[in-house]
Amino acid sequence: MVTPYDSAHVSARAVSKSSTHAGRSPVPQSGRKPLAMRKYNISTLMADGQVRTSDQIGPAMPIFESAFSAFSHGTLIATTQGQVAVEDLVPGMKLQTADQGPMQLLWMGSMTLMPRSDRYPHGGCLTRIMADSFGFGRPQADIMAGPGARFLLRPSGYAERYGSERALTPASQMVDGFNAIEITPPTPVTVYHLCLRRHAIISAGGMDAESFHPGPGFERNMGPNMLSLFLSFFPHIKQARDFGPLAHERLPLKGIENAAEMA
Repeated sequence: MVTPYDSAHVSARAVSKSSTHAGRSPVPQSGRKPLAMRKYNISTLMADGQVRTSDQIGPAMPIFESAFSAFSHGTLIATTQGQVAVEDLVPGMKLQTADQGPMQLLWMGSMTLMPRSDRYPHGGCLTRIMADSFGFGRPQADIMAGPGARFLLRPSGYAERYGSERALTPASQMVDGFNAIEITPPTPVTVYHLCLRRHAIISAGGMDAESFHPGPGFERNMGPNMLSLFLSFFPHIKQARDFGPLAHERLPLKGIENAAEMA
């Protein structure tokens, strides 16, 4: 659910299910117009091996929402224990990656995607990717990708322009009316994203998808208070550079105007 809320009170709205705080308290900002806010659910593998789950209130902004909105309920993720539905993953499990072998799931985020309407103008759409559209088993069955999802593809003209054949492409840019179509969910949908020790390519329904990374240089587009709030959602991250480099070049998501996305 998305609610208008004054950004000066953002830091006071974090609601945790455990006694451990994220460790960062942004300085309240005043004199700003109200931001649309939403609830985000976060599960993190802590240094002591425990999993901490919390609900936090944050801005309904693309940079925040992209961290929680890649995979819809039921999407199968390849792990060392076989394919597991994304909603059944638990931080600490090991995911299969394309280039770096098994990697531990450190962080998992989810949010509710509301149908777009007059009441919920910040509602979003899903991208339905048909089975075998990009080769046998790619995907294995129809999958519903959220607005924060990117898949490793060969975009037309990309090699000539950037010198690399493959790029992580937003699901919304895959829409062609045949292999991939845009869907407006009639009811609220839970969507998820996954963060590993470093950016990697994982298997989602048989498709090569990326784990979460906010993009190199993302912090340059955020004020210090907003950056502090954003980093507080990732207890395993102490500073922006801890996200590390991108595993592959990628195209920017809709609504995130960041020249560094192409780095």
